Amino acid sequence: MESAEISIDSQAEALRAEQSQKNIKCVVWDLDNTLWQGTLLEGGIDGLKPGVLETLRILDERGILQSVASKNEYSIAMKKLKSLGVSDYFLYPQIHWGAKSGSLQRIASDLNIGLNTFAFVDDQAFEREEVAFEMPEVLCVETIDTDAAAFKPRFSTDDSRRRRLMYQADIERKSVEQHFEGPPDDFLASLGMQLSIHPAREEDLKRAEELTQRTHQLNTTGYTYSYDELNQFRTSDQHHLWIAGLEDKYGPYGKIGLALVERTDSAWTIKLLLMSCRVMSRGVGATFINFIRNQARQNEVRLFAEILPNERNRMMYMTYKFNQFKEFEQRGDLAILENDLSRIQDYPRYFQMDIEQT
Repeated sequence: MESAEISIDSQAEALRAEQSQKNIKCVVWDLDNTLWQGTLLEGGIDGLKPGVLETLRILDERGILQSVASKNEYSIAMKKLKSLGVSDYFLYPQIHWGAKSGSLQRIASDLNIGLNTFAFVDDQAFEREEVAFEMPEVLCVETIDTDAAAFKPRFSTDDSRRRRLMYQADIERKSVEQHFEGPPDDFLASLGMQLSIHPAREEDLKRAEELTQRTHQLNTTGYTYSYDELNQFRTSDQHHLWIAGLEDKYGPYGKIGLALVERTDSAWTIKLLLMSCRVMSRGVGATFINFIRNQARQNEVRLFAEILPNERNRMMYMTYKFNQFKEFEQRGDLAILENDLSRIQDYPRYFQMDIEQT
């Protein structure tokens, strides 16, 4: 029995160590006796807990999204959050009498980010244990320490500082889209989207590193690069490093795409192509690939792409396939695709293109 207990303790310690290395993208708050002092439906509350407002502000400035998972009456709790002046911090709040684990699952789905990047804050050990049991990848804590490494991204960029605002604008877009009558392309045209593609500049590199670190589902090879490595590619004669940005009438999406191309005199190879999940339905991935195809055609070189085929990458793999890439060879776990450059494809009519040539 003693050895079994030691084994369990070792596993728990290993899990805590793994969680301490997390890069948290979303913090989900309980309300009663966690965010605010007291219990809302049992005599009311006495304001936010000390330090909470500053924690909300710090996390928001660092680009860490926030939401709520609370067992309460939705309308009453939201009214109280608004009266305290903090309701705008929370995306897709889940306030009902169901399990907290179910709430986290819905928030993750709505934000389209992995649960392994979530932290859950609750004063009740029972609630933390319920979430930890159902979702061991979630970091469950009683309070937030903003000095902990998990809550301190390596860089703070313009995009990270306005990340919540960009998600809020996307919620508005989705609401309009749900009620739009007409073909999907007509809705996209109504957005007035401007897609910019240009060689990465030095001031783009913090965001470029952040993209490689944060984007896993729509990253063709799973490669991650540091600021210094990206700067070497930016200044290299053997590489192109392009970054894409998007905005529309609702506001900016920020820098949402990155492509790294290795080049020789006769061939180019896309070593990395990644997209923010927020824009994939806008056709940005296909348009970015089309831009690279056009560049390769103009330089009269063959065009290859590396991809690590797996379930997380399936959407990017299909994007390559729909854009005239076919299997060329296999190199270990990597599939090498080649593009048929004989076909010229126009950019979608719903994009206003802002392209800076290399």
